[in-house]
Amino acid sequence: MEILLEELYKTDINLDKFHFRKLFLEDLSYQINGITQSGKTKLVKNYLLGLKKNTYLYIDCNDIRIDIDELNKNLATFCTTNKIHTLVLDNYKPSINIVNVAQLFTCSELEYDLPLHVEKLYPLDYEEFLAFEYKYDSTALNHFFQLGGFPSMHKVHSDDRNIYLQKILKYTLEEVEFDILVFCAKMMAQKISPYSIYERLKQNRKISKDKLYKSYDSLLKKNYIHQVEKINHKKATKKVYLCDISLKSALSREKNFARLFENMIFLELLKNKRLCFYDDGVDFYLEENSEIILCMPFADERSLFKKIEAIEAFIFTYNIKKVTAITMSREGSVSHPLSKVEMLPFDIWALGD
Repeated sequence: MEILLEELYKTDINLDKFHFRKLFLEDLSYQINGITQSGKTKLVKNYLLGLKKNTYLYIDCNDIRIDIDELNKNLATFCTTNKIHTLVLDNYKPSINIVNVAQLFTCSELEYDLPLHVEKLYPLDYEEFLAFEYKYDSTALNHFFQLGGFPSMHKVHSDDRNIYLQKILKYTLEEVEFDILVFCAKMMAQKISPYSIYERLKQNRKISKDKLYKSYDSLLKKNYIHQVEKINHKKATKKVYLCDISLKSALSREKNFARLFENMIFLELLKNKRLCFYDDGVDFYLEENSEIILCMPFADERSLFKKIEAIEAFIFTYNIKKVTAITMSREGSVSHPLSKVEMLPFDIWALGD
C-alpha cells in the first residue's frame, strides 16, 4: 500500500479546460456531495492545481488497487511523513478512516456524518451552462434542452449521448434503482408514490416492496430524483422530478415538452435553494416570497389571464404578492388587484436575481 500511495503522491494532476462553478472552494475542509457526473472531481482537482505539488494527495477510492484495510493502516503515517496539507478522498466510502490533516476533501454521492463543511454540487444550472457555450445567443437555450446540465455531455457526440448516459447510470446505480429511475423518467413532473412504482415494476420483475422502498429512498438521498410536497398536505402524493432533464430522452421514448420545461424550472429553483410546494393548478408556490411560479412555455396574455382566473382562490387564500409565468420567449404582464402578474422568458428569469 505504501508503494501505491507513493505513486499517487507523485502523479501529476491533469485537467482539461475548467469552467468555473458557482460553488467556490475556500481554505476549509469540505464534504462535497453530488450525483455522478455532476463535476465533483473536476472541482477539487482544479483547486489542487492552485497548490504546491508536494503539499497534497489525491486518492480515488474507487481505484481497484486500493485495499481499504491497508489504506487505513498506512494513510495517516504517510500523510505525516510527507507533510500532506491537503488530502482528497474522491468517491469516499464510510469504511475509510478520516486522518488528521490541515485540509480534507471527501467527494461522494451520499452525505455522511463527518466533521466537514457540507456542500451539494448539482449538474449545471443555466447560468453555469452558458460558460460552456462559445457564444450566447438564441441557440443557447436550445442547446440546454438538448444537453442538460451534465458538464461531460459537451464532449459527447449527439448520436452517442443517450447510450452514454444509460451506461453511466447502469454502472453507478443498483439494478432496482435504475429501474425506478427509468419509470420516473416516464412520469417526470407528475404525482407518483413509491407504491405506484412498486405496482408497475412488479408486473415485469420479481421485487419486494421493502427493497423498492429502500431503493426509492436511496435515489432521493443521492439526489437522482426530487420530490415536491402539496402545500399543507404532507400526506398527499408528491410530484417527482429528475436530477437533470437529459435523463428524459435517455431513459424514455415518451415526449412531453411541457413536463420537460417544468422539470427544468424546478431544477433552477432547487439549485438556488428556493423551497417550493405545489397545489392544484399551481406548479410551484414559494411560500417565503409569497410567489407563484407557473410553467407556461407557449403562453400569451389571454391564456395567462384564464390561468389566473382558475387559481384566483389560491391567490387570495395565500395572499400571493407575485405570479410569474415562465415562457420560452414571450414577455408581458396582466393586471390583477392583489398580485403582480408577469410573463418572463426562461433565460431572462434564470439569469435574474
